[in-house]
Amino acid sequence: MTATATATTTARTELLVDGTWRRPASGGVTEVENPATGEVVGTSAEGTAPDVDLAVEAARRAFAGWSTTALEARLEVLGRWAALLDQRRELLVETVVAEVGAPVALAREAHVGMALEVLGAYLAEAAAVPWEQRIGSSLVLREAVGVAACITPWNWPLYQVLAKIGGALVAGSTVVLKPAELTPLSAYLLADAALDAGLPAGVLNLVPGSGRVVGEAMVTHPDVDVVSFTGSTGVGVRISQLAAPDVKRVCLELGGKSASVVLPGADLDVAVPASVQGAMLNSGQTCSAWSRLLVPDELLPAVLERAAAEAEQLVPGDPAAPGTSLGPVVSAAQRATVTGFVERARAAGARVLTGGERNPCDRGHFVAPTVVTDVAQDAEIVQQEVFGPVLTIQGYADVDQAVALANDSAYGLHGAVWAEDRERALGVARRLRTGQVDVNGAAFNPAAPFGGYGRSGNGRELGRYGIEEFLETKSVQL
Repeated sequence: MTATATATTTARTELLVDGTWRRPASGGVTEVENPATGEVVGTSAEGTAPDVDLAVEAARRAFAGWSTTALEARLEVLGRWAALLDQRRELLVETVVAEVGAPVALAREAHVGMALEVLGAYLAEAAAVPWEQRIGSSLVLREAVGVAACITPWNWPLYQVLAKIGGALVAGSTVVLKPAELTPLSAYLLADAALDAGLPAGVLNLVPGSGRVVGEAMVTHPDVDVVSFTGSTGVGVRISQLAAPDVKRVCLELGGKSASVVLPGADLDVAVPASVQGAMLNSGQTCSAWSRLLVPDELLPAVLERAAAEAEQLVPGDPAAPGTSLGPVVSAAQRATVTGFVERARAAGARVLTGGERNPCDRGHFVAPTVVTDVAQDAEIVQQEVFGPVLTIQGYADVDQAVALANDSAYGLHGAVWAEDRERALGVARRLRTGQVDVNGAAFNPAAPFGGYGRSGNGRELGRYGIEEFLETKSVQL
């Protein structure tokens, strides 16, 4: 197969600080690569610590006005922003395809469509926040926490940004945003629309750059009140350590190793394809991916055959082509990481049913959809996040063992249960130690809280709960 994507080129060289585009202090520019072809498809400013200082100062100045603006007025501005983003939907789709390599159908539905639904849900759920509440003789007030440092990953570049700054801005907090170095282009489009919508100067500031330089300057800045980060568990731990001396609030959405549990009697024609798709979505570069499939021992042979067949139906290739269903992983380094997991699992005795270490395309950073079995529960590929299109399948003897295997993970972000009877599935869902569980493929809800147990992080995003991450609580005794 051939990856032939011709991406839109987006040349940006400036930062957004205090409502004005300006060159970074260093004058540095970073190139953005299309992972499907290796071609440069854009540039981004490369910020430094002095740029962060200016951005945080601007956010601090803007905080007094934005946090005391009536909620209805904030929502009016943010509603205009949402409408402008919707008008620019196709440009956002083209940009996401170019910078992350998502197949165009996935980019349109999930990357952009879902991101705009998340913003819409924030606006709709604002009324559900208990902004003022009487508890006996006390009046409990919810007030914006202050300046929010939002640091986002490359795997869902538009969605992850809106999942953070949408909640922060509705809450009345002001924002300094650092998008991922590999995928900063869609964040520029968000900032353009915010300016056009009339968002006051300094309420949203954009400082692209490296995590080590820009990210750490944001986390350690004394005038930042809350850090909201999505990314690896290792970086999340470091952020917590860096933020601790100032007792900053830290909200973390980290890795996952989620299990899809098929119970006896479940419809395999539904559960198996959906579980494979759930593992491979976005080339497996999803923290909530169902990367482990657990099935009754007696069903294991049939499930292995169906899962491998389903994976083989995925079509890797040009993300801009309508028939493509599997894009590349984001970089050569990520490809090496993913294939390394498969290579070591095979060497340890695992059976690779389909896929493996080969690149199914003639260029770009593609990984073939891969299904692996005969793996031990303590195997690296079962316990660690692979972040690529790799699914492991294991059998279990009874439901208690299925729950034990699902919960035998340092992570707890997402899960699935499939059963003939919804109440039985719900009973198992209640026993899973994870932040989200889908029963029989129920649809994602952008207004429901999203976050993890254990090393998958703390805090919640989306809807009312996502707004409340950026609020303080004050009790006034009357």
